[in-house]
Amino acid sequence: MKKITLYSDGSSLGNPGFGGWCAILKYKDREKILSGAEANVTNNQMELMAVLEGLRVLKESCEVELYSDSKYVCEGINLWIDSWIAKDFKNVKNPNLWKKFLDLSKSHKIKAIWVKGHNGHIENEKCDKIARARAQEIKLQYS
Repeated sequence: MKKITLYSDGSSLGNPGFGGWCAILKYKDREKILSGAEANVTNNQMELMAVLEGLRVLKESCEVELYSDSKYVCEGINLWIDSWIAKDFKNVKNPNLWKKFLDLSKSHKIKAIWVKGHNGHIENEKCDKIARARAQEIKLQYS
């Protein structure tokens, strides 16, 4: 099983507001950067969207080390998802995105690792910069 590192971040200008996300995938010496933006979204939705889009491009089962500055994402993956499934996502925010996560993650072994945001973590800072830039771009489209 390939070992992949996935760095992710989401940004929202307002909550909800204009949002951007970024995922950086690393495998050996290769790097792939993905990003996108949406209007009328929350920061948590963009944080999760970065993870989803990072997983979506994987073509085979992988061992994924996921780095995020979102406790919502990391604890959702590491701690809460099983209880959410057990209660059929009742009273869970963003159930549609979490169900997509379940679908996209089923063939992978994923370990989510929380990193403190804006603390000099190179890839996290890069994701943050790209996600914020994408949020600004979509805001300008609507101005």
